[in-house]
Amino acid sequence: MHHDRDAIATAIAALLRATGHDPSRDADVRQTPGRVAKLWVEEFLAGYAMDPAKILADPVLGETDPDVVVVSGLRFHSMCPHHLVPFRGVAHVAYIPAGKLAGFGRLADLVECFTKRLTLQERATHDIAHALWRGLDARGAGCVLEAEQLCLALPGERHDSSFVVTSAFVGEMAERPDLKTRLFAASRGARKDG
Repeated sequence: MHHDRDAIATAIAALLRATGHDPSRDADVRQTPGRVAKLWVEEFLAGYAMDPAKILADPVLGETDPDVVVVSGLRFHSMCPHHLVPFRGVAHVAYIPAGKLAGFGRLADLVECFTKRLTLQERATHDIAHALWRGLDARGAGCVLEAEQLCLALPGERHDSSFVVTSAFVGEMAERPDLKTRLFAASRGARKDG
């Protein structure tokens, strides 16, 4: 997906003018359109340029498979498509290998691929689990995302400490309550440590 940085900057300048701040006259916002465009292209929309198949393309072939691989506490940020405000949190991913193992950094890249987009937390959770399952031909996979949603926190203080937890489990992970419990336990441990 192509992102037109100049068009984004022009749109931000128009937004600023609509709020009474003219970038051509107000020094505080003179550079804002370019800065915002750069931030959106390089951070909030960068996941569209990432291909999950390429991220998981060079797995290590395992001679023996562990029962499950769990990587927890992967920090991420994303952008909500409903209000265009960010949300951020930690991801916890797991898979049941079937002969292919992914480097831990690849799992972090996979999380970025699906969170550095305009996306719902629920959709990113589903997409990460399914891409991991398919990309490694794993017997099963799961993802838990815990995030602070600014659309909940900004309107008032009564929701300012809330966290949203979403989960998706596919293949054998969906049928194994013990592994689901393990992934949720890893997420609680990561939250305590963070």
